[in-house]
Amino acid sequence: MNDNIIIIRYGELHLKGKNRGFFEKMLIDNIRKALEGVECKTRFNRSRYEVFDYTDEIEIIERLKKVFGIHSISVAKKCAADIDAICEVVKGYASEMSGTFKVNTNRADKRYPFTSVEVSAKAGGAILSVNHKLGVDVHNPQIIINVDIREDGCAYIFKDKIACAGGMPVGTAGKGMLLLSGGLDSPVAAYMMAKRGLKLTAIHFHSYPYTSEMAKQKVIDLARILVDYTGPMDLICIPFTKIQEEIHKYCESNYMITIVRRFMMRIAERVAKLNNCGCLVNGESLAQVASQTLHSITVTNDIVKSMPIFRPCIGMDKQEIIEISYKIKTYETSILPYEDCCTVFLPDSPVTRPTIIKAEIEERKMGDFEPLIKEAIENREIIHIEKI
Repeated sequence: MNDNIIIIRYGELHLKGKNRGFFEKMLIDNIRKALEGVECKTRFNRSRYEVFDYTDEIEIIERLKKVFGIHSISVAKKCAADIDAICEVVKGYASEMSGTFKVNTNRADKRYPFTSVEVSAKAGGAILSVNHKLGVDVHNPQIIINVDIREDGCAYIFKDKIACAGGMPVGTAGKGMLLLSGGLDSPVAAYMMAKRGLKLTAIHFHSYPYTSEMAKQKVIDLARILVDYTGPMDLICIPFTKIQEEIHKYCESNYMITIVRRFMMRIAERVAKLNNCGCLVNGESLAQVASQTLHSITVTNDIVKSMPIFRPCIGMDKQEIIEISYKIKTYETSILPYEDCCTVFLPDSPVTRPTIIKAEIEERKMGDFEPLIKEAIENREIIHIEKI
């Protein structure tokens, strides 16, 4: 077993008041789920969260970096908060160091008999006693050795802080229904809302045989990438072919995309209620395409009456979205050339300034479309997505 430990630090949770325990419990549960299948032990208290007795340090670090609510982690040595014990531990770092260094001390236990400056000086002296070639630079050092003295009589000694995902623990902000397509935007929207603590269920519309089974598999693959961040997630696949055929048959071609989006919202809202979701989430970015102009968003918004629609990408340009998709490793899958149902019967000139009144007129041409909606929902396929 490894004699190091991994310290876990949370971020925004310290801002919470009386309900802080709820957020901490959710974070602890998510950490344990993230580490399932990896040989290690965990220990949680208000002072520090720790992972210890582990073998695969790299795997644990990679998993923890994706847990929302974790601000940073460090690989550390733990010892008694005794100045001699601290000096012995820091000496272990000396042989692998070169250049300049400084020691930073955080003294959480204000009853400790030495000040932070005194601890840093004594620890720095211990390092120099082992490696005489080192230089001390308190302003711009090449290496920083951190000493963290806690209230429980222990001290942690470590070099680096590894930045993690931050945000809030998934599940602390309720549950939302994600409209997941095969494009770049909706996986990024999923990542951003999960970062704010939203637990997600995904809904996907497919139009077989106009769209291929590979297009559906692409979305499943995207969901499997996302669960590293979101946790396990249900993907609900809605057969949308009949509805699109009816729209194509009766509605003006330039309004087809608008009407398609309104039907998606109708169905998504109903399925969201069936799954106890309190909001819808999509990847719309203002003015990116015809269906995402201010007028188009207003017309599609009009359909949803009982819950908010969150659009975390709304103010982002395409390059910003691409950069996040690279970061979360969805980019390569998103750009695979399998078309989704939004490209079926795509008009040459979709309307960019639709109106609610005109959209309602076009929909009435279809007659009673309620049976089509009910049939699509009844024939939904639910795929449970777990971490591989």
